[in-house]
Amino acid sequence: MKYDILLIGGNGFVGRVLAAQLQAEGYSVLLPTRHLAAARELRMLPKVHLEDADIHEFDALQELCSRIKSNGAVINLVGVLHDKPASPYGKAFKAAHVDLPKNIITAMQMHGLKRYLHMSALGADAHGPSMYQRSKGDGEQAVKASNLAWTIFRPSVIFGEQDQFINLFAKLTKLFSAMPLTNSNARFQPVSVDDVATAFTKALKMPSTIYESYDLVGPTVYTMREIVEFAARKANTQCAIIPVPDFVGYLQALAFEFLPVPTLMSRDNIASMRLPNILPSNRVDALTQVFGISRRTLEGMK
Repeated sequence: MKYDILLIGGNGFVGRVLAAQLQAEGYSVLLPTRHLAAARELRMLPKVHLEDADIHEFDALQELCSRIKSNGAVINLVGVLHDKPASPYGKAFKAAHVDLPKNIITAMQMHGLKRYLHMSALGADAHGPSMYQRSKGDGEQAVKASNLAWTIFRPSVIFGEQDQFINLFAKLTKLFSAMPLTNSNARFQPVSVDDVATAFTKALKMPSTIYESYDLVGPTVYTMREIVEFAARKANTQCAIIPVPDFVGYLQALAFEFLPVPTLMSRDNIASMRLPNILPSNRVDALTQVFGISRRTLEGMK
């Protein structure tokens, strides 16, 4: 069977919402994952086919692309948040943000596929202050250098019912009565996962989005402190926010990196926060002006 969409990274937070939207629009979706057991809700979608495949194996990518219709599309949502320090970035960032897009491009070219939608990040820059931003920037450059009909999306922090940002802080405010917070004035413009998914879905039927890069942001700018305070209200907890100097936050992040649990905050995350994660003054508000979406607010989050 040939499918309309190859959804890479579809078993993640954004992918699950996007898969449901794609099905609602009538698309058949091929979704590779190495975690079939964790994809229970995706199994409920009859037009979404889960495939046990390792997307970091080039032969597997080729085989997946061979099963997509010639007028179909490939969507890449893959991203990682943490890596070990290296220059210009570590192996995990390189594999996920640079090598994978290059391999997808090659596999698509081998099978005559043209339409490619790529998830990047607001602030992606090959010369940015963090490894994350640099690797995402190099990934964008690889996409733009290809002969594919590409569209790039650059969202700010994405929020939603199952996000790992607001919900993480909500959990922490339940555990602690006070929270030391570095970069408390760092600015973000959180965007709804539903709005991000809608932009991807709409772009598939909008030829005008080919060869364009879109910043995706919500309607409101928040400081890091305001986001944590919102998370505390959402969790119905009382938690005192204590701003701390940058060097204290750096030491905290260093300690987190060596704990035998999933990393909550890394030094690279702190480096990313040196730049405001908000819509640049010279950029278009794509969700409203290009895709005609009435943006959801953080306060309306379930």
